[in-house]
Amino acid sequence: MTFLVVIIILAFIFDYINGFHDAANSIATIVSTKVLTPFQAVLWAALFNFAAFFVSKYIYGEFKVGNTIAKSVFEEFITLKVIFSGLVAAITWNLLTWWYGIPSSSSHTLIGGFIGAAVANAHGSFAVINFSKVLPTVYFIVLAPFIGMVVAFLITVFIVNVSKRANPYRAENWFKRLQLVSSAAFSLGHGGNDAQKVMGIIAAAMVAHGSIGHLKDVPDWVPFACFTAIGLGTLSGGWKIVKTMGTRITKVTPLEGVSAETAGAITLYMTESLGIPVSTTHTITGSIIGVGATKRLSAVRWGVTVNLLWAWILTIPISAALAAVVFFIVNFFVK
Repeated sequence: MTFLVVIIILAFIFDYINGFHDAANSIATIVSTKVLTPFQAVLWAALFNFAAFFVSKYIYGEFKVGNTIAKSVFEEFITLKVIFSGLVAAITWNLLTWWYGIPSSSSHTLIGGFIGAAVANAHGSFAVINFSKVLPTVYFIVLAPFIGMVVAFLITVFIVNVSKRANPYRAENWFKRLQLVSSAAFSLGHGGNDAQKVMGIIAAAMVAHGSIGHLKDVPDWVPFACFTAIGLGTLSGGWKIVKTMGTRITKVTPLEGVSAETAGAITLYMTESLGIPVSTTHTITGSIIGVGATKRLSAVRWGVTVNLLWAWILTIPISAALAAVVFFIVNFFVK
């Protein structure tokens, strides 16, 4: 029972770190356009991160993303040591990327850690991986930013054409107001997508421990606590990544901020309804690239973008390798 409690605490720590690591996703554009101060922005994002709990529970009616994460490894290969090792690896990678200001995916870090520890537990066998759950997630490493980019491009072109005769000063004030709405919408998507992933891990740990019989039997306090933890984490900010997301990819205006956040929110709501855990980082990055490309392709700082792509590609394998190492250490000391 003590080991289960340790795992649940670690899961909430990961959720909290996910909040401040990915706070940049929700607030980078609204801070860079000076619509809100950084402090106001994190309060705004945290509120809607937490509100996502009620959207998932009472509108969607279930936590599909959490179920997908929990089933990424076949149940018979899931042990408390596997989950513990995956969480330690995920927390380590998240803190490293946060320290260096790299907007990597907390989602893929968690999946990579979970899979790497399970493979180590099975002595290197990849038969432990439930590819029907994992492969859609892998596909959306590319698809989520691409969808975000295309939708953001189309929204920006539409808005520019509709408002081209508007008074520039009045139009900018309107877009600043609208950015509050689009940022809130994206924060709801972020909370709904990311908090569920930790919920899935805790549910899997409870099943492995024997506390519950099935993933759907997870008690109500678990999702509520997960959404609370990610909201508190968002309050802590994540300013290094805000700088990368809000200014280094392309210069963002309030109009473009509305487009990027709306496109990101649409992508997140679609994938949550399908139960596919996607990276909010990848999604908003693709959306920001989409709005930058409407001006000209050179408006996007492709050198920065290529570095981000490398971080995305390496996240799952590095997290998996870290988790495997942690598992071997844990397995040596914990019998």
